[in-house]
Amino acid sequence: ITQSFFSKESAEAACDILSQLVNCSLKTLGLISTARPSFMDLPKSHFISALTVVFVNSKSLSSLKIDDTPVDDPSLKVLVANNSDTLKLLKMSSCPHVSPAGILCVADQCHGLRELALNYHLLSDELLLALSSEKHVRLEHLRIDVVSENPGQTHFHTIQKSSWDAFIRHSPKVNLVMYFFLYEEEFDPFFRYEIPATHLYFGRSVSKDVLGRVGMTCPRLVELVVCANGLRPLDEELIRIAERCKNLSAIGLGECEVSCSAFVEFVKMCGGRLSQLSIMEEVLIPDQKYSLEQIHWEVSKHLGRVWFPDMMPTW
Repeated sequence: ITQSFFSKESAEAACDILSQLVNCSLKTLGLISTARPSFMDLPKSHFISALTVVFVNSKSLSSLKIDDTPVDDPSLKVLVANNSDTLKLLKMSSCPHVSPAGILCVADQCHGLRELALNYHLLSDELLLALSSEKHVRLEHLRIDVVSENPGQTHFHTIQKSSWDAFIRHSPKVNLVMYFFLYEEEFDPFFRYEIPATHLYFGRSVSKDVLGRVGMTCPRLVELVVCANGLRPLDEELIRIAERCKNLSAIGLGECEVSCSAFVEFVKMCGGRLSQLSIMEEVLIPDQKYSLEQIHWEVSKHLGRVWFPDMMPTW
C-alpha cells in the first residue's frame, strides 16, 4: 500500500484504514505526506496504534516508507519482532521520536536490510558497525539528511573514520547519498577525513573551504549539486574535484561563480564521463582565454556532444 495525504483529515483517515488491516499481511507500505507535516499533526498514540496493527499482522513486510511521521522506538521494536527476516527497505527521514538506539535495534536484527534513509542525528558509529557485521547483507543505498532548522542551536556529532572504513569494506558498492541543509558555520564536523560519499547535495549556500574539503575527502563522488556559494569563484575547488573525484559523472552548480577558463579546464579533465553538466550562464565569468560565446564550443568539444549553459528565466 502506498498512500499520499494532503491534510490532517486525510492522515486521520489513513490511520483509520491501517487500524482495520487486522487480517491483511502487507509486503509494502508507503506513507507520503504531500502537505507536510500532516502525520505529525496527529495525536502520536493514534498513529502508533494504527502502525502497530500493520506491523503485528504483516509477517513479510519488505518495504517501509514512513518519512515525516511520529513513529517511535517501541513501534520499531514491534516492526523488528515481526518482520526482521523480510525487511529490505526502510525510509524514515524526519522522524523526531526515533532515537539512535531505536534505529540501531533495526540494524542489529534486520540483516537483510539493503536500503536505509534517515536523518544524521540517528547516524552513529554503532549503527555503521552493525550494518557492517558479517551477518548483515551488503547495503546498496544509504541516504542521510543533514538538516539544521535553527542556526547555532543544533549540535552535529562526528562519525569516526574507522566506522566509515569498516562500512565501505563490507559494502564496497554502496551508494552513500547525503543531503545538506546547513548554515555555513555548522559544516565544521564534516569533510575532515575521507568518507565514502557518492552523491552530495547542498541545499543552502556552502563556502569555498567546504567545497575544497569535498575534493580532498570524497574520492567516490559520482554526483555533486551545489545550490549556492556566494561571490567567490570556485576555480581551484572545481579543479581539485576533477583531479581527485575520478568517478564524477554529474554536477549542477546554481549561484556559484566560475571563470570560463577554470570551467573549461574542469570539463576537459572530466571529459565524456560527465553525463550531466548544469550551470547558469549568468555565473560564468569571461576572462582572457574564453568569452561566453566561445565556452559553448569548447565545452561541447570536450564532452563529445552539444552543450549549452542554462539560462535564467526572464519572467
